Amino acid sequence: MQKRLGATEVRTISKLTKCAQCPLRELDTFRDFTSGQLEFVGSFKTGELNVDAGATIFVESMHSAHLFTVLEGWAFRYKMLEDGRRQIMNYVLPGELIGLQGSVMGEMQHSVEALSAVKLCVFERARLNEIFTKHPNLAYDLTWIAAREERILDENLLSIGRRSALERAAFLLAFMHVRAKAAGLAPNRRVTVPITQQHVADTLGLSIVHTNKTLKRLSNRELIRWHDRSCEIIDAGALQDIAGWAHEPEEQRPFI
Repeated sequence: MQKRLGATEVRTISKLTKCAQCPLRELDTFRDFTSGQLEFVGSFKTGELNVDAGATIFVESMHSAHLFTVLEGWAFRYKMLEDGRRQIMNYVLPGELIGLQGSVMGEMQHSVEALSAVKLCVFERARLNEIFTKHPNLAYDLTWIAAREERILDENLLSIGRRSALERAAFLLAFMHVRAKAAGLAPNRRVTVPITQQHVADTLGLSIVHTNKTLKRLSNRELIRWHDRSCEIIDAGALQDIAGWAHEPEEQRPFI
């Protein structure tokens, strides 16, 4: 049963992570702030939230006074049809922003759910305009973040529209492996993604039966290994070969 964001799933953290000591700044993936940008982002941040796995962070059509950067954990964006069918559109990892769509358009056009326990940096939506008026470089960063999200959705649409079931599954897991490593989620050089086969089915647009058969083919080749509510990626290079996709290393990217 899906949980809504509430007092039992979320609590305010009393001791905040100061932006100057943010662990994401230690990763080569992310571009560092100037001293002026760091000072503004530190004042822009109003708190942190812990979210339980399975809690809904945003609901479609929701109006929110906040937007968030993921500091720790995994989440996913999705839309629902009236009959309950779900389409997962993308996964959210540390350093990525959620709620920007609602801040710009007035309401969320999709929902966001915590895939694992998640820690969020909280920002006031009402102060978003200050970025555009006082910090144009940070405003460009927001544009870059939105463009990157569009690029990821392009890849996912290509997968659903043209790749075979096996290629879709291989691409999804290979892409998540690349993103997880960049976000510092591969402490032992091997990525374990906290997803179930239902999550994979809802991402790839396949039935759970077809998904199970497809993932079993990858497992039989010893490219992945399923655990309790998680998937360990063993050979990401072979998955990229099956998908016909080659990862191109990104330059350092911004985050807020």
